[in-house]
Amino acid sequence: MRDLLRAVAGPVICAAAVTGLLAAWAGTGGAGTLTRVRLQVTQAAVPMRAFTPQAAATVEAATTFLTIRNLSGAPDELVAARSPLVRRILLRHRGGPAQDGPLVIPAHGTLTLTPFGDDLVLQQPTPYESLATVPLTLTFRHSGTVTIDASVTAPGTP
Repeated sequence: MRDLLRAVAGPVICAAAVTGLLAAWAGTGGAGTLTRVRLQVTQAAVPMRAFTPQAAATVEAATTFLTIRNLSGAPDELVAARSPLVRRILLRHRGGPAQDGPLVIPAHGTLTLTPFGDDLVLQQPTPYESLATVPLTLTFRHSGTVTIDASVTAPGTP
């Protein structure tokens, strides 16, 4: 019986150690990639829908300006976004016909979101024009979530 316990102890200890290491790797954001993806979000702005509250209330969607830099050698994707001020946020890809879906941030590359290209479209936002910022939580396939405060700017400006 003692010999059996000794024979089983080694593999059980190894399995526990590997499970612990994998859990730590997943917990630090490395799961699914060979290298940790590091992102930098800059130029975050949500332009006012109009110059007056009355005119803004008639516009059901708002657009964004956002620059996301990938500082690592592995690509990532923006897969979702949310805000407490917005009912729904669409990830709009405009590489051809407009379509919704994940937006790719290439390895060592940049994803630039504007109303004139790939964009986050804020559907039915609550009035935000009197605020200084709009909180946005961005969800990435490999990097997890990043919460930012996007500046509220004049209509049409970043």
